[in-house]
Amino acid sequence: MIATPVQTASLVVGVVFLLVGILGFIPGITTDYDQLSGAGHHSGAMLLGIFQVSILHNIVHLLFGVAGIAASRVASAARIFLLAGGIIYLVLWIYGLIIDENSSANFVPLNTADDWLHFVLGTGMIALGILLVRERSTAPGATGP
Repeated sequence: MIATPVQTASLVVGVVFLLVGILGFIPGITTDYDQLSGAGHHSGAMLLGIFQVSILHNIVHLLFGVAGIAASRVASAARIFLLAGGIIYLVLWIYGLIIDENSSANFVPLNTADDWLHFVLGTGMIALGILLVRERSTAPGATGP
């Protein structure tokens, strides 16, 4: 099987999410690990001392990782993972910007660093889902627009 660029991107993104999910459960890499809570803005644990995390937040990263790795097996699924995942992360970015970080609405939890990372992830995933497919369809000898 020859992997397409979009499949490779889905695999790499999935592996990174899986790694981040695992790292969120490792004391030292996650500072204030003793303050890791199940969910909510009260979790004081910080991945790399920057990104606020909780058990729920880490599980979401693990699930995204598994989804990206599974989707990488088929080009169309890889593209859907990148596009849909990117949209989800952009929605999460907007959500993080509009909620009060100290309210119960901050259930994931999110902080400013998380918000802007979600923006970068969302735009990056969408760009990969669009550009890598477009690049392949406009290769020399390819037919189509």
